[in-house]
Amino acid sequence: PLAAPPACRLVDDLDALQYPMPLDTSDQDLVFVGRIRPDLTDPNGLCLWCCGDQVRKGAATNCVQIAELLIQNA
Repeated sequence: PLAAPPACRLVDDLDALQYPMPLDTSDQDLVFVGRIRPDLTDPNGLCLWCCGDQVRKGAATNCVQIAELLIQNA
């Protein structure tokens, strides 16, 4: 089974029409993952959809997380 990292949230309930959408992920540090399914072209692969706030998570939060790791390992 897949384990969710702390910075990810699984949103995957197709019956309730709940899956990650870019509009729902804005202004958040988390990356939202859903629509997880087997890859029809690769027997060892998975397909999934992920969304996140690229400016916040991709830049600001990552800078803080890297700085925390550097301080811990100094």
